[in-house]
Amino acid sequence: MRPLSETTGTADRQTIRLHGDVLVITEDPELLGAQLDGSGVRTPAELLREPLRDNISTDEIIPGWCCYWYDEKLGDYSYLGLRDRKFGEGAVKRFAPQIIVSGEAKGCGSSREHAVYAEKYAGVQLVFARSFERIYQQNCRNVGIITCDDFDVLTALLDGQELPLEAFTRSANHVERAIIDLGGLFGFNRLHRGGPGSAIRTAFDGGRPLNIVEKIVQSRLSSRNPLPADASVRIGESYFVETDVRFSHEYVTPMAAGMFEQQFGEGAELTDPGSCYFFQDHLSLADQVLSGRPRGLELIERVQGLGRRQQEFASLSKGHFVGPSATGGSRAICHNYILEHVARPGDVIIGTDSHTCTAGAVGAFAFGVGATDIANAWYSREILVKVPAVIRINLLGRLGEGVCAKDLMLTLLAHPMIEGSQTLGKVLLFTGPGCDGMNMDERATLCNMAVEAGGMTALFEPDPVTQEHLSHRQEASRESGAWDLASDESASYSAVVDITLDTVQPMVALPGDPRNSVPLSSVDSHVKVDKVYGGSCTGGKAHDMDMYASVFELARSRGLAVPAGVQAYIQVGSESVMRYATERGYISLFEEVGVQVLPPSCGACINAGPGVSETPDEVTVSAQNRNFPGRSGPGRVYLASPYVVAATAIAGHLSSVDAMLGTGARS
Repeated sequence: MRPLSETTGTADRQTIRLHGDVLVITEDPELLGAQLDGSGVRTPAELLREPLRDNISTDEIIPGWCCYWYDEKLGDYSYLGLRDRKFGEGAVKRFAPQIIVSGEAKGCGSSREHAVYAEKYAGVQLVFARSFERIYQQNCRNVGIITCDDFDVLTALLDGQELPLEAFTRSANHVERAIIDLGGLFGFNRLHRGGPGSAIRTAFDGGRPLNIVEKIVQSRLSSRNPLPADASVRIGESYFVETDVRFSHEYVTPMAAGMFEQQFGEGAELTDPGSCYFFQDHLSLADQVLSGRPRGLELIERVQGLGRRQQEFASLSKGHFVGPSATGGSRAICHNYILEHVARPGDVIIGTDSHTCTAGAVGAFAFGVGATDIANAWYSREILVKVPAVIRINLLGRLGEGVCAKDLMLTLLAHPMIEGSQTLGKVLLFTGPGCDGMNMDERATLCNMAVEAGGMTALFEPDPVTQEHLSHRQEASRESGAWDLASDESASYSAVVDITLDTVQPMVALPGDPRNSVPLSSVDSHVKVDKVYGGSCTGGKAHDMDMYASVFELARSRGLAVPAGVQAYIQVGSESVMRYATERGYISLFEEVGVQVLPPSCGACINAGPGVSETPDEVTVSAQNRNFPGRSGPGRVYLASPYVVAATAIAGHLSSVDAMLGTGARS
């Protein structure tokens, strides 16, 4: 491919041709291994007739421990997390593919920009897939990797044609094409930061009824793309919007800080640092598991270096640093803290974590971004938003006893109007009378896992439940919000899904992907477990503690406890949750039945704390949000609700509460 300048050139003058290798990621791992070791004799065109690997997560592109680096070393680690991998460290980089090809939903999961840099440092310039997850595709665009879902274009390249850049960007809007043309987001902004040619050309609709997402985006439009009179934002068009809250954690802050200083100068300052937060939450217990692993001391040193670099940058930038707790672990997981103390209705919130969408529970427009986006936003306070289509989820009735929001979300992941790639880049808006019966923590669970459905984010419109939640805050400066914010009655949606809540039953996601969700009653009743984990930003909230405790209290009253051979963990999401659980006697209850209580940290969910698997044959049942291969160690992870997690801990095998007590069926 001819180099794409970051500052000059237009799309009609740039061309691309195939001059390197093509790596086709097939469902068959042997075919992939044969390409990398040179033993394969099939051409890329022949391999494209094989089933392609779908749902390749960013955990598979670059495992969590590899993100302790943020330089060209990432290229050596490219695809080390791929399920059923038949190759070793450095194999993809030695192959140096110009083009890499896979199936649906490429780049699902974590927002880590390390994944696209792993590909870039391995030589990848173009990525073809049947479809892309939003954050991964935006990260690619920001760093100059071209993505394309048109396989006719790939065929033309394989036939030896030299194609104009515009052939690869036909599905992009004008701003996206301009960023690609200029080699990435920083190149685009250098051209559009004042002076001749700085205006950003965008399109708008005429005035029309808006849903809540469109209203928030429209209310925050940057002066670089102002709203004309009697106009409305257009679905599928990209605009720069001003953020209200920006946050990052120790995995990403050092990488983004380096970008910030390189692009804007060492003396550059954060715009409005009071709205920037820096969390040390992901790796605060990592040393407890890394010490027993190969290269453990080296990895611990890397983790400590990330923490020092983050704390140094946070101090110099005058942002809020939310770091270690005096009693161990962290003060809070970032999403729990933002929900408890910061997020307001109508806020635009960005964070370097895909589960930033948790804050949608209060009516904020909150979503994950990569390192380039956060570095740019530190300087400008702006984020590029492609106005998403919205799916309205109309909740009817109430959930049954022993069924909770986690079961509802796993049900939605298997719903015929949600499953597959139907929700990619869209927003889930929860509405309807069933919302009244959901407290803030249950709403947070639903919003948290929108990204597991492929969505951009999710949110609830503010209501009395929202107001009650915010009334308990002590930070008066952030108590206010857009209380009258609601969708117009005749606003449009890409789909409306009605869910009758009393039909939802206990669910479980089978190992490998959260979308492998099925009714618990359909799973073999003899799935023996080695570890049980109740925690993470999804399962470490106050109401989650209520659910664990309700099951463990039943167990204690019958003289039951965690059996020998099972390790059970409950991890709180914040110091506030720890106080809540302690005041109610939950901590002593958990310990009495044989559960180890852990301080706040992302921990096992990110393969960096107690509760991770250590061998491939280990089985874990977890309340976390995702179970991609290698995400929480080499073992198999089932996802379930806090009720099922607690019941499984006591039963020693995957179990419902009734089955644990021996009083009924597993469902």
